[in-house]
Amino acid sequence: MNTPNSGRPAGPCGGRLRHAVLVLLLAAMPAAALEWDALSAEQQQLLSPYEQQWSELAEDRRQRLALGSERWLTMNPEQRGEFRERYQRWQSLSMDERTRLLQRLRDFRDLSPVQKRRLRNSLRRFNALPPERRQELRQRFRQLSPADRARALQRLRDRQQRRP
Repeated sequence: MNTPNSGRPAGPCGGRLRHAVLVLLLAAMPAAALEWDALSAEQQQLLSPYEQQWSELAEDRRQRLALGSERWLTMNPEQRGEFRERYQRWQSLSMDERTRLLQRLRDFRDLSPVQKRRLRNSLRRFNALPPERRQELRQRFRQLSPADRARALQRLRDRQQRRP
């Protein structure tokens, strides 16, 4: 929810959420000096917590913050709401869980395009199952011993390798 005419999230976590928006939506931009005055008025408003330290931030961080603010400003209210929900879930994770997820993301990025496609297709098939069936499969997997779990995952990988 936004406060009237501010474009900023309401509530006590508004600043942290704004920072998260900027951090999580970051991507590389061409390396060129980005001065505060080069930002649009909307970007300056969104990035206002950084105004005093802007010139001291590393150039790549300024670029990522600027790009993140651009992306946030192009989101519709539904997209912003979805992002807020994801951010809140991220915040609720322990550091171990975050570390594991980030490692899984790195592992996914290292996959070949074919492997990524297969994995996405498997996820689509799983998500297309009725919720009760997905829950049943999750429960059965959790009940496996670590050795059985490893064997099941290996069989799944082997099957995916054989698929076109």
